[in-house]
Amino acid sequence: MKDVLKYYKDFPKEGIIFVDIIPYLQNKAVFKELISRVAEATTTPNVIAPEARGFLFAAPLLTEAQHVENIVPVRKSGKLPFAEGDLKEVLIEKEYGCDKLYYRLSDIAVGKPTGDTFEVTILDDVLATGGTAEGLAESLESTKVMVDGKEYGVKVKEFVFIVEIGDLGGKARLEKIAPVRSITVI
Repeated sequence: MKDVLKYYKDFPKEGIIFVDIIPYLQNKAVFKELISRVAEATTTPNVIAPEARGFLFAAPLLTEAQHVENIVPVRKSGKLPFAEGDLKEVLIEKEYGCDKLYYRLSDIAVGKPTGDTFEVTILDDVLATGGTAEGLAESLESTKVMVDGKEYGVKVKEFVFIVEIGDLGGKARLEKIAPVRSITVI
């Protein structure tokens, strides 16, 4: 799986080596194997998927993993329509700057709770420093979701990444919250 990836030095800014996972989408056999591995690594019924590349690997789980029942999209500003009180803002720290992401409580609420919590998997394309996943996990775990008058918490059960850049320390940072499973480590 490592040999399929492409790398771009100094993108999006100097000092960053960009790992291009798009080649995984250009080979049917490789993509099928990848989704099979992601399905095995994902154990919750609810998957949190940051845009845009997280969507590409989360959506197939709805048909390839019997236990996955709900995909919660996490988007950039202005991309999610929302009702009053439904949108949650997350400030994240990436290796090349800060950003804001958003998710809807109503998207979590249509998922499947386990007892008094919605157990979730955060699924994303690349684990570098872990800033995006950490910010998202902290926001989710401080969130309460109302369903039919009952309040539920959210628990991040695991992180799943398509590619992990091993020497940037993201895994150690995230394992303070939940286990990290990576399909490919470079």
